[in-house]
Amino acid sequence: MPTAPTAAPATGSAPAGSAPTGPGSDGPGPAGPGSDGPGPAGPGSDRAVAVAAEEFVRAQTAIGAVPFVPEVRLHLAEEAIGLWERTESAKGEIGLPPPFWGFAWAGGQAVARYVLDHPEAVADRTVLDLAAGSGLVGIACALRGAASVTAAEIDAYAVAAIGLNAAANGVAVEARCADLLPGDGSPAEVVLAGDVFYERAMADRVLPFLRRARARGALVLVGDPGRAYLPREHFTEVASYRVPVVADLEDAPEKTSVVWRLDG
Repeated sequence: MPTAPTAAPATGSAPAGSAPTGPGSDGPGPAGPGSDGPGPAGPGSDRAVAVAAEEFVRAQTAIGAVPFVPEVRLHLAEEAIGLWERTESAKGEIGLPPPFWGFAWAGGQAVARYVLDHPEAVADRTVLDLAAGSGLVGIACALRGAASVTAAEIDAYAVAAIGLNAAANGVAVEARCADLLPGDGSPAEVVLAGDVFYERAMADRVLPFLRRARARGALVLVGDPGRAYLPREHFTEVASYRVPVVADLEDAPEKTSVVWRLDG
């Protein structure tokens, strides 16, 4: 997942309404430190929280094709800072992670493009989309015949976005609100992540997870647009793309995004 937008959200003036993903897997809202969902949703069932999250995602986004992956349509936000402010207002909290689920981050777009162009990587295999954000990567896998797809996030808004985005593309993706990083991604045969090396704390948790997944035999692919904490010595480049990105998320209108295979 990506570098956070450069401006900090306002703390007292955000309009009422609804962090990245992942950019992830864009990816990723990440499956790392972050928010676990909307604030209190009234008489407190899990279903009420899920419905409130879905309503917020719908209200803050519009469905559109992903620029570098036009086969996939997502609920996308127009700008990051305003959505970030509205997320904090809705939850009654400040200092939340960016709303990764509202955007198609460069690393996730690269992995999704690779999967769509190389369906043999995922066809008839079980797939985990780690730090899934909007669910872009997992949806691409489902479109290319994966046996099953699980998209993991720790933010209830991201989980809601994944469900809505899967439905918009007519595919089945299981969205899980869980931090999977202490494990090894079992039983997934393919583990994918986009933009998960954007900060040291996240990288320090993600790399051991990915290495455990690889050690048990999973194919591990990561999309990265040159984030500072990618440990390149553990990876082999399998593809490179010039990916268009949202202007206020990055320092350029396009990013060179590489798909890396973990070797060990």
